Amino acid sequence: MLVITLAFTSSILPCVPSSAQDARELEQERTASKKLKGEHPLTELMRTRKSALRPELMGVHPRVYVTDKELAELRERARTSHRELWQRAINHVRALAGEPPPPPAEQRRQQNDVGIAIAESAFIYKIDGDKKYLEAAKKYMDAAVSYDIWGYASNKPNVDLAAGHLLYGLGWGYDLLYHDLTEKERTRYRDKLIRQARLMADYFKPKPGKTFAYSQNHTFIPITGLGVAAYALYDETPEAPAWASLTRAIYDRVLATYSQDGYYYEGFEYWIFSTPWLVHYLDAHSHSTGEDLYDRPGFRLMHQYVAHSMLPSGNYVFDFGDIFEGPLTRAGTGEEYPRTHPQGHFATNYNLLYRLAQRFQSGEAQGVAEWLKGFGQVNAEDFWSLVWYDANLKPVPIELQAASHYFPDHEVFYWRSNWSKDATAFAFKCGPPEGHHTAPLLLQFPDWRLSSGHAHPDANSFIIFARGEYLTGDTGYAGVPLTEHHNTLLVNGKGQAKEGDGHDAFVAVPYELLNRIRISEVKVETGRVVVRGDATAAYGPELGLRKFVREFVFRPDRGFTISDEVETTKPSVLTSLLHADDRIEQESGNRFSIRAGKVKLLIDPTIEQSNGSSASRRAQGQIHAIVETNTLTAPGPPGAVDKGERQARGQKLLLSTPAPTTSARFILRLSVAG
Repeated sequence: MLVITLAFTSSILPCVPSSAQDARELEQERTASKKLKGEHPLTELMRTRKSALRPELMGVHPRVYVTDKELAELRERARTSHRELWQRAINHVRALAGEPPPPPAEQRRQQNDVGIAIAESAFIYKIDGDKKYLEAAKKYMDAAVSYDIWGYASNKPNVDLAAGHLLYGLGWGYDLLYHDLTEKERTRYRDKLIRQARLMADYFKPKPGKTFAYSQNHTFIPITGLGVAAYALYDETPEAPAWASLTRAIYDRVLATYSQDGYYYEGFEYWIFSTPWLVHYLDAHSHSTGEDLYDRPGFRLMHQYVAHSMLPSGNYVFDFGDIFEGPLTRAGTGEEYPRTHPQGHFATNYNLLYRLAQRFQSGEAQGVAEWLKGFGQVNAEDFWSLVWYDANLKPVPIELQAASHYFPDHEVFYWRSNWSKDATAFAFKCGPPEGHHTAPLLLQFPDWRLSSGHAHPDANSFIIFARGEYLTGDTGYAGVPLTEHHNTLLVNGKGQAKEGDGHDAFVAVPYELLNRIRISEVKVETGRVVVRGDATAAYGPELGLRKFVREFVFRPDRGFTISDEVETTKPSVLTSLLHADDRIEQESGNRFSIRAGKVKLLIDPTIEQSNGSSASRRAQGQIHAIVETNTLTAPGPPGAVDKGERQARGQKLLLSTPAPTTSARFILRLSVAG
């Protein structure tokens, strides 16, 4: 039995109350499943699900998201109740900031930005009326038409993320500006939309044995773009109704497989990047057909994920999964920082919560959005706030919302002493990569192919933040995620699932096995918080791990106590990991420290382990302690995310049993100074 005890002292008392795939993932997309027999399940959904354009919208433009009447109401909002939000939106308009990239525009995210720029400038023109926005929108629409390939010639041309962005942007731009365009312009944009939508629909249409990663952004982002184009062209090309029925059928599965507790398994970076497309489809479908698909638990609870993921500083998050560059981003360095924090402001897309607050009349969601706005965070599509923000909905101040939350489906627990910037906060994770709800749905949906590469092999890991500093935790987006990047356990130097074999560590691991990973206990009491996780099933059977149960206890007067019970079927070297963004210093003997800003985390470890003759007899022993640079494979280019460069991100402390054993106990005492 391995027990790790972390004693962390704090003067703060608690309250009680981007995107990529690797070659293996791409091959899975192309491989027909032998489980699928007969008619493809999507075919029936295409026949039976609602996707027809409302009769009163036939021959009408605009219609996908708004009508002329609704635009008039929005113009009034922009002058009155939403004036401040609208001024924020028109202060930074992409299409006015510079020229669109010339063809082929295949640098990372270039075409994505063109798609958003079209939607932004076209909508602002329809509200503001200034012709400079119209001309800017047409300039970017012309650029989109000039790109022969939407996306990357080297990887999934015309059917992936960039194509989804451009179908959305050009499709809605065409719809909004229909009466502001010449017939020649309409024909040019319409012909390009039809060409690209055909390519997208042909790729995603049901074929014998074809499976779909319904819960993954590489499916629902392109499909959202196809849906917007379908409704924009519904009565202008005979193929559009079939495109609409295909997108509705696929979204039937997307929504069924989506989070049941609001947690987003791909990580917060992907919440920022991906969830706008869920909202864009639901809104386009609702406005165009009259069918509201919002009422799902994952959408009702999404604001809780956003609130509790945010660090007290408001400038970063508890970064489970593929999120930015870890220590580099937190230090304001690295290649990603200018994108993730433009001019130092965290780009979170918090205004999505305005839409959810509006739809569910949730003062809590409204309050979370206002809290994030107060940090100076920014949105990719600020102009949507004019549509989404309900000025009559009273926000529940963040200080009145619960300061802890347990996500039972994905098995993640968050706690903070209060909602101030100086709060002590931690997060603990011990669950299957895509939540427990996935296990029964995989049996129900043989056409669903998991693609969990953005989740990490990190069961029983934790992140600690205190006194304004990120003290110990994760290391960011990895091309090849490994357990050693997290504060958890290695067995003979090996980690969880099938780590090290590509971007997706969970490929070919039976989900019924992963589904056994769970938090077995959560208690939030006055003066004590207890979380207990069982990560035994996270490790491959070849490692001989019989038991790995971690108890995580926080007491304000004594700090953190983390106890691990570990047993193996054969003698093994057991290693516990602790990470630092910068350096880990050896103080004296086996004592170490981590400095974060003006805060110093002192680490005092000891060890007990079986002497080999009896599991009940233990001896105090030496810890084998090593400090290493935390080196990982950074994300590579699209289609080869596991082929990135090696990159150093902070350091890690490896605390190991001095010899192979079947049972041991570690004790780490952590205290904060400074």
